Amino acid sequence: MDSLIRDPPRLLAVSYGLSQPVNVFCVAATRYIMAPMITVHHLETSRSQRVLWLLEEMQVPYEIKRYQRDPKTRLAPAALKAVHPLGKSPVITDGDETIAESGAILEYLVERYGNQAPAELAHLQPAPGTPAYRQSRFWMHYAEGSLMNWLVMKLVFMTIPKQPMPFFVRPIARQICGNVQAKLVDPNLATALAFMEDHLKTHAWFSGEHISIADFQMSFAVEAALARYANGGNFPRLAAYQARMVARPAYQRGIAKGGPVVMS
Repeated sequence: MDSLIRDPPRLLAVSYGLSQPVNVFCVAATRYIMAPMITVHHLETSRSQRVLWLLEEMQVPYEIKRYQRDPKTRLAPAALKAVHPLGKSPVITDGDETIAESGAILEYLVERYGNQAPAELAHLQPAPGTPAYRQSRFWMHYAEGSLMNWLVMKLVFMTIPKQPMPFFVRPIARQICGNVQAKLVDPNLATALAFMEDHLKTHAWFSGEHISIADFQMSFAVEAALARYANGGNFPRLAAYQARMVARPAYQRGIAKGGPVVMS
């Protein structure tokens, strides 16, 4: 046995029942090549862009299967239901695994591939019990649990007056949608942006000093908030955070592959 330990190619041959010694690097390379690649089922101008950014940062190989929105309704195509029953994006497949929902996907990728990420990403998942961990958990939930609700409502009420309708109805639709935005949506968005602006006074990234999984989850919401809220320019720290985010090479590679982030 000692002689086998000192001879890795021969040890591999014995382990696999082969008659000839095996080159260790050939086996490793073959396994890497044959391993199923992650597929990101990517809907244009959608939250799946945050998944592409994370994969680019972690340098994990993946492929993209693109889906186009309906040009009239701007909804996802029915083809996505063949991937997951909800028919929504983002969704990824990784071997036999199919994972939907942004937060669940990001957590899966960090748990599954985080140990292979560059050293700069050592704090993707902050240590449990630390302030960074609590911040990361909060912003992971806040992005979709609170902030995106108002952003989706903003998009809906911006879009309704532009839809086909009898000419005499359009002024009424425009007034109703404008009132809903002014009295309900915009005040809540203003509160949300002020909350984030204040947080970024003392935090370089959402969980603290280092970039974490929370930043990937918040990325789409930050861009949508600054794009859709008329007074977004009044939040310089949030704008600086966005600029720092989009300046990262991995983010730019994700955009080059996935296209623009926010639906106009």
